[in-house]
Amino acid sequence: MSDNRQSLSDLAALTQQSSQPASPAALSGDSSADAYLAGQVDAPTQPTTPLRQQELDKYGRAYATGRRKDAVARVWLKPGSGKITINGRDQETYFARPTLRLVINQVFGITEREGQYDVICTVKGGGLSGQAGAVKHGISQAITKYEPILRALVKAAGFLTRDSRTVERKKYGRAKARRSFQFSKR
Repeated sequence: MSDNRQSLSDLAALTQQSSQPASPAALSGDSSADAYLAGQVDAPTQPTTPLRQQELDKYGRAYATGRRKDAVARVWLKPGSGKITINGRDQETYFARPTLRLVINQVFGITEREGQYDVICTVKGGGLSGQAGAVKHGISQAITKYEPILRALVKAAGFLTRDSRTVERKKYGRAKARRSFQFSKR
């Protein structure tokens, strides 16, 4: 694949080229790039960077792993009626709090794909809040593998980035991570 970037000397040659006809020796690169620079061919209609490919398993599902705090979620996404199953249970029974269900469904809201995909998920470690974040991260990764065109939208929302904030560890000489022991004057 040829490199389409141009240096300042190439740009100077182009400005001189516009005032006078270009010689074939002044142009560099492959023949299609030469023809484009000479003005003989219109600009390419397709982007020069290749699009990502759809990644599916043999069952037609997209797989991804999501992480948040100490929780790890394995997520499989396939077209369906919008049913989300976590550890063999429905999302309403596993995540009883509506805020946690809202976190999981944010990805579908951003991409306008509510009720179009079934999600099967197994999640381990951490608490419910961390698990909900891990499932959201996994769904975000899986939906971009199923529909690569949505990657820019999901990435702009910040859902592809793993939230690396974790609990700070306890230090010696402290009651907790930063809290000192109670001071006693006498």
